[in-house]
Amino acid sequence: MQRVSNALGVAVVLCALTLFFWPGADPAHVTTLRASALVLFAVGLWATSALPEYLVALAFLFLTAISAVVPPEVVFSGFTTSTLWLVFGGLILAEAVSASGLGQRLASRLLGRFSATYRRALIGTMLVTTVLCFVMPATIARILLMVPILIAFCQRLGLPPGSRGFNGIMLVMLIGSFQVGAAILPSNIPNLVLAGSAESLYGVEILYLEYLTLHFPVLGVAKAVLTVAMIERMFRADVAPVAAAAPLPPMAAAEWRMAIILGCALALWATDFLHHIRPGWIGLGAGLACLLPRIGLIDIHAFNERVKLAPFFYIGAVLGVGALINAAELSATLGAGLPTWLGLEPGADFWNFQLLSLLSTVTVMVATSPGQPALLGPLAAEFAAATGWDVRSVLMTFAIGFSTILLPYQVPPVVVGLYAAGVPSGQAARVFVIQAGFTVMLLWPLNFVWWWLLGYFAR
Repeated sequence: MQRVSNALGVAVVLCALTLFFWPGADPAHVTTLRASALVLFAVGLWATSALPEYLVALAFLFLTAISAVVPPEVVFSGFTTSTLWLVFGGLILAEAVSASGLGQRLASRLLGRFSATYRRALIGTMLVTTVLCFVMPATIARILLMVPILIAFCQRLGLPPGSRGFNGIMLVMLIGSFQVGAAILPSNIPNLVLAGSAESLYGVEILYLEYLTLHFPVLGVAKAVLTVAMIERMFRADVAPVAAAAPLPPMAAAEWRMAIILGCALALWATDFLHHIRPGWIGLGAGLACLLPRIGLIDIHAFNERVKLAPFFYIGAVLGVGALINAAELSATLGAGLPTWLGLEPGADFWNFQLLSLLSTVTVMVATSPGQPALLGPLAAEFAAATGWDVRSVLMTFAIGFSTILLPYQVPPVVVGLYAAGVPSGQAARVFVIQAGFTVMLLWPLNFVWWWLLGYFAR
């Protein structure tokens, strides 16, 4: 598999070099060609996984800066957005939740109540995963926390690793970690890239409660119910009688401090429409509280070892891709005929919604989930003009696309989770494809109705 990725990566680099140094290029189009080459380099290598994401990110920032295709402040503009600092704070919070033991306590306490039947085990797994999406804003951290907990849970249920029942429970957790997380603003990287693109390109501020209200009822709750029902039917298994688990010890001081910090952060995020403090600054403040001497959960001397900063640079570069597309007027070039080709037109709200959701979903297959909002974000103004919507409404449809997954490679943390749990990728792909079919047929129309009831198409 890695050989294929490496070969595709080499092909991407060669294509990017050819495009960058295209012989006889019209001087008027040189900037556009070179910007296209840099975008192809970054998005192509991210999609092929030939190199680590952070390494591609740093290479993209370096090459764009020295090539002078756009001023350096353009490609580094993502680092000035509050969204990127929400990522930074979220990385600290995710590590602190794990280090304090609060994450394990939440999972163990909730799962202990759902061991009577396989259906209850699936419901409990989805419920725990959803709770962690709110309190642990990092998909990969949630997955790596849950895998060993669920392995132990499955052993109690008499479901050995590799069995149908075991794989079903693990897939519920993986789907919930990313797809339910797509409905909670700080929970996933693509959500944050979308919010960062909205802020850096259009000055549009996406609030925590607004995003939650728009997406969570359908992308979160309805998709969670669909997933549990579908996997119960596909992976049905009998569970062994389970003895009552030993009571958990009282919460330690570190767990109480973590619970207070998280409670304050969630309360401030949920009321951001009142105080107008951006989610990024709230997340940064909560992360800072986790680092403070005596109060915090992470030893300041262990910060460099325990808090992994690679996603910070990755998302900064993804936002830089969007800024480059916009500054080099690639969005105007790409968007000139795309709305007409798609058949977008004012007043046809239902079909506009379906077509933009479909475009968003297909784009994820090329750019993977974090790259999708960076590629489509600069085109939102053209789509808004074609549909008669405002830019905010168009941007929000991109979340429909990056939460509709067809194959595991589109979500790198899910791939990590499959390897960690030992679940065959073929089984995961089958589940994703079937789930995507139900999502398009049932949840997309339901999403449209929900948005219409909220008045989102009359903005």
